[in-house]
Amino acid sequence: MTEVRDNPEKSRYELLEDGRLLGVADYRPMGTASTGDTPGSLVMAFPHTEIVPGRRNQGLGAQLVQGALDDVRRKGAKVVPMCWFVAEFLEEHPEYADLQA
Repeated sequence: MTEVRDNPEKSRYELLEDGRLLGVADYRPMGTASTGDTPGSLVMAFPHTEIVPGRRNQGLGAQLVQGALDDVRRKGAKVVPMCWFVAEFLEEHPEYADLQA
């Protein structure tokens, strides 16, 4: 069983399986949105995601990004997808389009 958790001390979301770190999605706060539907909401840049080499191509990156984006939504924040993987995930999952800053 995998879980995604926010690790604010390291500014990243972590994908864990039985306590083992399988992947990370780094983020950087960018201030607040000044336009759009929710001005004043926190904006987070996602510059990098990574899954440990032995576990790539198993859908874990998508689990990590989805978990991170679900948490971003719960926090009322927006994202700037600087990482190609996060950008591609957003393109392929229109149900998350509202999260883009």
